[in-house]
Amino acid sequence: MNNLNYWLCVTNEENWNIVKEKGIWGVPKKSKKQIESVKIGDQIVFYVIPKRISGIFEAISNAFESQDILFKWDEFGRNEIFPYRIKIKPVYVAKQPVMIDALVPKLQFIKHKVIYSVHLRKAIQEIPKEDFELIKRALNRN
Repeated sequence: MNNLNYWLCVTNEENWNIVKEKGIWGVPKKSKKQIESVKIGDQIVFYVIPKRISGIFEAISNAFESQDILFKWDEFGRNEIFPYRIKIKPVYVAKQPVMIDALVPKLQFIKHKVIYSVHLRKAIQEIPKEDFELIKRALNRN
């Protein structure tokens, strides 16, 4: 399979458990364009706040909209249901997550190495294949 894209999704612990249990990932309205760019077969890395990379999933559906309340997040006092979603299946779920601090110096998508958390605020973003491979190797070592 060529022409795969690689994505980093940011979530909290509660929603990470929902992702693993339900096999669905959702994003807020402001991230609609990004999730609609995800293709079946694309690889998705999950970053779980705080500072942990916890698994890799594969997209198994195109983006769809759902108003079902599934995710829990109270961002800045607003409840968000993350209506734009994709179905996913696990590729690798870490028993021991990888702490991102050790990877930051080598990750290309993180431009500001000192204040790297600014790069981890989007619900979903595309990352270079090299960054995906680095993360995958780190997860496999754990």
